[in-house]
Amino acid sequence: MKTVTKADIKRINEIEQEDFLLINALPREDFNKKHIRTSINIPFPGNDQFVKDVAKVAGENKNRKIIVYCANKTCDVSPKAAKALENAGFSNVYDYEGGMEDWESKKEQAA
Repeated sequence: MKTVTKADIKRINEIEQEDFLLINALPREDFNKKHIRTSINIPFPGNDQFVKDVAKVAGENKNRKIIVYCANKTCDVSPKAAKALENAGFSNVYDYEGGMEDWESKKEQAA
């Protein structure tokens, strides 16, 4: 599974301004508490429609870059969500393993 770092997301979002989806895969309550500013919420746990919900937002383009994240490195929601998307034929899916915990940390990762 492909992964990205905080530095990758910042570069893609702020410098390259690339067209991509940044998906918080946690339940809505968690998303409402805190999330990365440019992300959308499509909950994965208990959502049998997750892939369809992502497809609605991504459109017909299964090559569109999609980055999925959750709470932290020990959270297994985003890797499972990314795997579900890959299994459905999305070809440009990444997991931001560090999640919200890493995003909020002051430490910058090397690109």
